[in-house]
Amino acid sequence: MSMSIQLQRLTLKAKLFRGLGDSTRLSILELLRDGEKSTSEIVKGTGHSQSNVSNHLSCLLDCGLVQNRREGKNIFYSLRNKRVSKILEESDAILSEVARGIFECVNYNEEPKKR
Repeated sequence: MSMSIQLQRLTLKAKLFRGLGDSTRLSILELLRDGEKSTSEIVKGTGHSQSNVSNHLSCLLDCGLVQNRREGKNIFYSLRNKRVSKILEESDAILSEVARGIFECVNYNEEPKKR
């Protein structure tokens, strides 16, 4: 594989993990592991504001991690690919094995506060 193709793959993989790396987006994806939810169910289930959830759903939709469908006035969201659920499930297993190291890691502190 050429270096340029390998670099492109790594760049795309990094973008995928950035999508998963935000706690709000991750909370939405985790909630959708249990199946399709309306926007209001996602707001209630995550505890985030309507506008915050809408912004993150838009991002997840644009990036192809979720899909939506309209039913009357309601919009329902679900994981676009079952493998996203598998990534989340596998991350649970990995975290159970390396939780202490992740907790003590100073390199990956909380997301910087927005000013």
